[in-house]
Amino acid sequence: MIGARTVEVPCTVEIEQTPESFHAHAIPQEIEIRPGDSVLVHGAPTEVRFGTRVSVPCRATVTRAGWFGRLRAHIEGMLELTELYEVGFAPKETP
Repeated sequence: MIGARTVEVPCTVEIEQTPESFHAHAIPQEIEIRPGDSVLVHGAPTEVRFGTRVSVPCRATVTRAGWFGRLRAHIEGMLELTELYEVGFAPKETP
């Protein structure tokens, strides 16, 4: 990657597996994630019992995108957005 660099930062991983919600969030600290950046989380739990919610401190490696990676992420985001327009505003078929 052109202009890529890596930074290791603290990270909090929140995982919930309950009847109301099933999600996982990795929240890197001390850094702002920008378009095109990638985050690799180290030491996050791989399993959580049903009905529980955990918050685990760990480390994350953030790979910064160069100017080309940021441009690519921006263009891909715009193309994905236009795909939503096609689905969301398609005319109804008459029977």
